Amino acid sequence: MEKTTTRSSLSEAVFKNVGLSRNESASLVDSVFNEILKSLISGKDVKISSFGTFIVRGKKERIGRNPKTGEEVPITARNVVTFRASNVLKSKVDAKNKLTGSNV
Repeated sequence: MEKTTTRSSLSEAVFKNVGLSRNESASLVDSVFNEILKSLISGKDVKISSFGTFIVRGKKERIGRNPKTGEEVPITARNVVTFRASNVLKSKVDAKNKLTGSNV
């Protein structure tokens, strides 16, 4: 069993469960990711009900430190994407961990 879900494995799941061709399935998955990407690039958050929210957050410029040399280095301001899982997702993952006895 794979530990990582890839774009290819998502396309294969759409192919098997929805009945689209492999090319149509890959195109559908790519379209969904492209729409999410466009929203995030434009600074909009993306909320997927019962799954979670991708949040664009601005980080201010700050001073960091090179861990090898200890030298102070400026870190430029930038936008980052964070993910906040929904309570539904959290409870489903937790329930699965309790069933399998796994603490990932």
